[in-house]
Amino acid sequence: MDLPDVGIPPQLARRMSMAEQHEYLRTRLTRRRTLVTAGAVAGGLLTGCSADGKGTSARTTASASATTRAPGSAVVPFGRHLAFGADPKTRMRISWQVPAAVRKPYVRIGTRPDDLGRKTAAEVRALHTPGVTGVRLALDQYYVHAALDDLLPGTTYYYGVGHDGHDPAAPEHRSTIASFRTAPSRPEKFVFTAFGDQGVSKAATANDHILLKQDPAFHLHAGDICYADVNGRGEKTDGYDPGYWDLFLKQNEEVARSVPWMVTTGNHDMEAWYYPDGYGGQLARWSLPDSGFDPRRAPGVYSFVYGNVGFVALDANDVSYEIPANLGYTGGRQTAWLDDRLGELRKAVDFVVVFFHHCAYSTSSHASDGGVREEWLPLFDKHQVDLVINGHNHVYERTDAVKDGEVGRRVPIGASTDPTRDGTVYVTAGGGGKELYGFPAGVTESYEGHVRDLDSVDTFQWTTSRSSKAETVEWSRVRYRGFSFLKVEAESGGAPRLKVSALAQNGDRIDHFEVRRGA
Repeated sequence: MDLPDVGIPPQLARRMSMAEQHEYLRTRLTRRRTLVTAGAVAGGLLTGCSADGKGTSARTTASASATTRAPGSAVVPFGRHLAFGADPKTRMRISWQVPAAVRKPYVRIGTRPDDLGRKTAAEVRALHTPGVTGVRLALDQYYVHAALDDLLPGTTYYYGVGHDGHDPAAPEHRSTIASFRTAPSRPEKFVFTAFGDQGVSKAATANDHILLKQDPAFHLHAGDICYADVNGRGEKTDGYDPGYWDLFLKQNEEVARSVPWMVTTGNHDMEAWYYPDGYGGQLARWSLPDSGFDPRRAPGVYSFVYGNVGFVALDANDVSYEIPANLGYTGGRQTAWLDDRLGELRKAVDFVVVFFHHCAYSTSSHASDGGVREEWLPLFDKHQVDLVINGHNHVYERTDAVKDGEVGRRVPIGASTDPTRDGTVYVTAGGGGKELYGFPAGVTESYEGHVRDLDSVDTFQWTTSRSSKAETVEWSRVRYRGFSFLKVEAESGGAPRLKVSALAQNGDRIDHFEVRRGA
């Protein structure tokens, strides 16, 4: 059989280094030699848009199709990534990718690396992307997911992933055994990390290495995960290559195989080729907590509790005035759910952290989103949210404490703030690895690669889907143009606090402050 052209689309090649181009071509060629035709796969099938552009819904099937498969021994899993279930103390989700259809995938787990006696069946979610003449080839990708429930709190588990013909417990595969740890039964000190706008790059890989050294219990990803969708408008005219996800999952496996990778949805994650609402790809590739208001319609909306902190992930595409492709797609249900969930968490935990993609407050290129401000900021004030983490702008920027749209208290580097009195601190952590942005004219040079305080600056906010307005702000406290991420230490006990630090790619601390309630 003749192999189809496996060249790199020009718009994708421009974004890749020579090493990344080599890996892309090698992966694509290998896949094209072994890939089966699109069809039902044992455990599940998720399809994209048909050739006529009409979306098809996710569906499952109980039996394998009669398609040709590569021998199981020749199919090597890759791209392992973890995520919590609804309860991090007892539930973990393990996901990975295979380059061809497999039979009877599974996970082996145990509390010792030499004893993986528990075997749990997994499901395959196959994703078909139709080809576009002159732009990309049709592509079938196979993602595998295992749900582990009834785990013991505060316990380290070892695991290996496999299928018929590939046993992770076999001597030749034992080097692939990885581990994870469930949340403790009672609150204790822990660390989590966060950023947005990662993509595939040397900078993204460098951030991963420094992040892993912080020994986080989990990582929050505030959207724009991979950038397989180049333009980020959520339209079929966007440049798009799903093969970029293969590179992304390989890049992050070193971290995500042991650190739960809790993602939410950015504008570049609205992949219009997949039903529903461009989120079929996310449903195929990720298993996230089913604790949101509609896990199938809005997979990036969920919540979980770890220790003394409640976390809420939101999909800001639903309220964005700047990029309106999915504006209003939940019909207000997400905002109603948010109000209820924040109220529940406020009664149950010391701190509440909310993360989503589009910025509530930023002075960089995308500025602030008026839809986010209008829909959600009143709820953050009402429920005294302690910390909000965004991406979207590829910089680091941190506000003072903001209450009712104004500075409630200045929070210089090293200071403490009390949300019950001062308001909420908003952090843009968009330095995950994608090309960096700048700041407004007149201050760009003086802030290039440095940390400074800033009292006021002219910027703009998106007020509707078609217009923006200038505003002079006083809430921008710390700004840094460089690759970076957040490290947050959560402490419980007599004086609970969140110790928030921003770390540059070399590990240097560029900002820090504390959140203490009722201090």
